[in-house]
Amino acid sequence: MTERITVSPADADDAPAMPSWMDEEATTYAQAGVDTAEGARAVDAIKGVVHDTYRPEVVGDIGGFGGLFSIAAAKDMDDPLLVSGTDGVGTKLKVAQLAGKHDTVGIDLVAMCANDILATGAEPLFFLDYVAIGKLKAENVAEIVAGIGEGCKQAGCALIGGEMAEHPGVMDPDDYDLSGFCVGVVDRAKMLDPTAVREGDVLIGLASSGLHSNGYSLARKVCVEGKTHYELRIEREELGGASLQDALLVPTRIYVKPVRAVLDACPGAVRALAHITGGGISENLDRALPKTCDAEVDLGTWPVPAIASFVCDAAHLDEAEALKTFNMGLGMVLIVDPERAGEVEAALAKAGEATYRVGRIVAGEGKVRYANDGALYGYEE
Repeated sequence: MTERITVSPADADDAPAMPSWMDEEATTYAQAGVDTAEGARAVDAIKGVVHDTYRPEVVGDIGGFGGLFSIAAAKDMDDPLLVSGTDGVGTKLKVAQLAGKHDTVGIDLVAMCANDILATGAEPLFFLDYVAIGKLKAENVAEIVAGIGEGCKQAGCALIGGEMAEHPGVMDPDDYDLSGFCVGVVDRAKMLDPTAVREGDVLIGLASSGLHSNGYSLARKVCVEGKTHYELRIEREELGGASLQDALLVPTRIYVKPVRAVLDACPGAVRALAHITGGGISENLDRALPKTCDAEVDLGTWPVPAIASFVCDAAHLDEAEALKTFNMGLGMVLIVDPERAGEVEAALAKAGEATYRVGRIVAGEGKVRYANDGALYGYEE
């Protein structure tokens, strides 16, 4: 037991001196740049968005120290595997901040994570976000999280947790960064695996909505730097009437629902999936290949988005450089059993997805090669 020591008046002169800082006027957390009251207001502002994403498996509510999610349904699987993915949005956020438009980048955040774990055949279950911001404004955070909520609804996963961190002195007041974390599940027997890919398999491409969330350091350098706000907002004929700002902020497509529908409708028909992100087709499709096969991609067999053509022209990129920088119009590529390609295409069409046969699997060393050099922009319907 620790004895409590008291000081009587007679002993007061012998009492320890109080620290000098106790005599100074206090500097509060808010004065240091962190407004906890505004943080609480931001949490209140996003509760509805979070609740709208909930699935029956969510346990508890927003505000706990950890997000809870039941995986009781996995007991029906022979060998359930949890699949996790994490990513960010990158410097596309700078375009959003310049435009003052914050409600779409959250969709990008979910897409980059959910599409990645989809490539294993997994069903995304839940998502967590991390928002680091220079100066917290509840309205801006609500916009950002509204986009994250919309992305979660598109992916069919629950937003069960997150963190908002105010970083005064480290970030500019209007600056923010986003990170996301997604967890899904797949039965090992149904997992998509590059070792299943065979010579003769068909490549089926799914269209991107634009640049998605990759290559923005280059896109900003050649299309945004030095431009006035007016120039960024001008409607451009070469962009189909969209402004440069709007074309650059089109959110990344989330392929979970149509692809999951195909995996359920056509079991065993899809051998592997490639999510086309940073590094383009050249440096992502090879991740879905075994070391005994190459992917031979036929250029000119799918449409290239206007914004991709615009940026590549502004940067004077040759075809090879473009194909390893941007997705160039393909956000996801399915590697499919050739005898069931028509079945897969029909299932995708039923799910509302346009498809393009963009190549085939040939003998090789796990690399991507291209046919029809020079025909990248030559697609004709």
